[in-house]
Amino acid sequence: METLKDWLIHLESLHPKGQGGIELGLERVGRVKTELQQRQSCPVIIVGGTNGKGSTCAYLEAIYAAAGYRVGCYMSPHLLAYNERVRVDGVAIDDAALCAAFARVEAARLAAGGVALTYFEFGTLAAWEVFAARQMQVIILEVGLGGRLDAVNIYDPDVAVVTGIALDHTDWLGPTRESIGFEKAGIFRRAIPAICADPQPPQSLIEHAAAIGADLCLIGRDFGYVSNAPEWSFWHRRGESRDVLPMPALRGAHQLGNAAAVLAVVDALRDRLPVPLAAVRCGLREVRLAGRFQRVRERPVIILDVAHNPQAVAGLAENLEAMGEFRQTIAVVGMLADKDIAGALKALSGKVNVWLLAGLNEPRGASAQALAAVVSGGGATPGLGGLVECFDSPERAFRRAVGLAGENDRIVVFGSFYTVAAVLRDLGQDS
Repeated sequence: METLKDWLIHLESLHPKGQGGIELGLERVGRVKTELQQRQSCPVIIVGGTNGKGSTCAYLEAIYAAAGYRVGCYMSPHLLAYNERVRVDGVAIDDAALCAAFARVEAARLAAGGVALTYFEFGTLAAWEVFAARQMQVIILEVGLGGRLDAVNIYDPDVAVVTGIALDHTDWLGPTRESIGFEKAGIFRRAIPAICADPQPPQSLIEHAAAIGADLCLIGRDFGYVSNAPEWSFWHRRGESRDVLPMPALRGAHQLGNAAAVLAVVDALRDRLPVPLAAVRCGLREVRLAGRFQRVRERPVIILDVAHNPQAVAGLAENLEAMGEFRQTIAVVGMLADKDIAGALKALSGKVNVWLLAGLNEPRGASAQALAAVVSGGGATPGLGGLVECFDSPERAFRRAVGLAGENDRIVVFGSFYTVAAVLRDLGQDS
């Protein structure tokens, strides 16, 4: 393979389930990791959870970079380019470095008997190869799905973080918060700080932490925050506090919970990775993450958010409410069919004037008509209110939104990474 595109096509072909395929388990990826002789030589932070993982990783990356450390950050999925998944010192890795890492993983995979790695497993091993070659001082790894059997869990964290826990990926993680909480808690380790930012953690998570002897730190009990807008403060059971912190650059009330969990991580690693208060403040102010209540234009206001499950869309609804009054709200929505579409969209019931529903040209994509059935209601199911139009792509739906919107309106694009990525490209933000 000569180009990154060639490699990505190859990755899709290695496993029968292809790029979007999921086969949880650590045996296959562990065999290739052993063949690569990968070793941990710096603190590793693993971040899991249903919602808030990406924001938490972004805060950690920004704060440690501001403190002068060499930071490796692995996140997924990407919006516009695969390179976004692997960042060194806040910059997406270049094609050449990725291709070199892929080549090393491929050689090890073949030496291990031609293991049929999934797309995500291969990429996780390659990200580690990039970080090892660049001699990182701290590595941040975002769980792809679940935790216990996710490829990222082949590495041992020095701190493990679980953010919000909600119903998502129930086919793989189980049908309840208790079953999902147990899977998320699989990233915890004995005697290692296990930080949970969910204000009502499932009992299964608490019990698993106790069973293995993890140092469980719960928001509201062991650490937390006090909001005094336009500032806030962080508190910890050990007595540390950082007063007069700036509000995070990532918008939304739930971001203070994510930021507090991040500062709990910073405190847990303070002996190995000291961070001055100035770096914390700088990281909170300078953090950037596309697609998380991202305001890309004014008059009309255009907001992009990858929210795709009930908890995340409820957070989006709360953020929209806090923005104040607009003449009308136009929603551009595209979702995957295996998501809880009705549960997610219900959070915006009565709050959207025009629904522009888009089909996604993806194997798991829901049709616009399927979304319309939820929005319009039928039989005993109440509708959500607002006019409804259907389109065959997010781009077409978004262009219709722009045509409809006046300068005192707002356009909200949400429902999937695919939806937000399509609109970003349509806005010319694909580079």
